Amino acid sequence: MSRLLPFYKENILEAGCDEAGRGCLAGPVVAAAVILPVGFDNPLLDDSKKLTEKQREQLRPIIEQEALAWAVEIVNNEEIDEVNILNASFLAMNRAVAKLKAKPQHLLIDGNRFRTQSDIPYTCMIKGDGKYLSIAAASVMAKTWRDEFMGKIHLEHPNYEWRKNKGYPTKKHREAIRQFGITPYHRKTFRLLDEQMELNFL
Repeated sequence: MSRLLPFYKENILEAGCDEAGRGCLAGPVVAAAVILPVGFDNPLLDDSKKLTEKQREQLRPIIEQEALAWAVEIVNNEEIDEVNILNASFLAMNRAVAKLKAKPQHLLIDGNRFRTQSDIPYTCMIKGDGKYLSIAAASVMAKTWRDEFMGKIHLEHPNYEWRKNKGYPTKKHREAIRQFGITPYHRKTFRLLDEQMELNFL
């Protein structure tokens, strides 16, 4: 059995919400909302950061098939530059919740802050993806969907090694930005290089 808790509030439809990609230099921020059925359990399910890529890929179809409802939504890099990454994370989660085929009666949000666009009550939970099954499921969904997206755009821009680094600020990613400039997927409001350098944003 999983050591994670099945719910925060009993006997209601509760959706766990989480996002992936906040700290990246390129690509979207991706959020997921998941409503799990009563009695759902999977011993493998945990905070997606604690799982291997293979384990996350194993869990994704299980969550997609067994969840009462699930949704994944993105906010792209251009929107992130417009509204900032914190607001973009809130926006992605709100979009995911709005897309659920069943309206939840309560939201469990991973993290310490949220700005809702609905009338659904919510509770923020620091490190909630390591405490509640529904948030852990949302973390797996957001991470796998985002990784898949980064793998696809890697084919367009292989110099940046997004298939490996997923857009995070690795040394090789920053070296590629220095050497090749930025792509249409880079977040222009982020510090893309270690030292401040003039970049061609055109």
